[in-house]
Amino acid sequence: MAVELETERLLLRPWRETDLEPFAELCADSEVMRYFPAVLSREESKALIERAVMKTRDDGFCFQPVEEKASGRFLGFVGLSRPVWDLPFTPCVEIGWRLARTAWGQGFASEAARTWLRFGYETLGLAEIVSFTAVQNTPSQAVMRRIGMRRDEADDFDHPQIGEGHPLRPHVLYRLSRTDWMRSLAAPG
Repeated sequence: MAVELETERLLLRPWRETDLEPFAELCADSEVMRYFPAVLSREESKALIERAVMKTRDDGFCFQPVEEKASGRFLGFVGLSRPVWDLPFTPCVEIGWRLARTAWGQGFASEAARTWLRFGYETLGLAEIVSFTAVQNTPSQAVMRRIGMRRDEADDFDHPQIGEGHPLRPHVLYRLSRTDWMRSLAAPG
């Protein structure tokens, strides 16, 4: 069963058939996908949704749609996932997001991510949540910092799914422990 969460402005809900078209459009946008090796075809976007639904069934969570409450507009996805690749820091649970350009710069990624962090720590009882991206993806790194994650350059790595010599292969890793998350909630202001 998929997770259903809510923020002041957003619904974080299970995938629907009607999500395929806006999601495929988002994944075909070269600006949205500039920190990924390639844009996705409609079929690849559909396969990504199908994998997310299967991982939700198997793990109890995965990346899920973000919908703006006021308009019902599909904004993209945010969520938690267990990476399937062998990475230097696996096993782990990562938090990630991918939003349409029309949703950028409005705090949606941070708002949804904070709600997923709460779910991960309070409901799943996770000890740590990580996030990673290409070194060049400074907008996502800014979200990671805004939600309280920290980078240790010693943890940076080359993504095994991206070919040797590709400019997007070097990745940064951000972490947030349950203890640090709880401390940030208790901090004034």
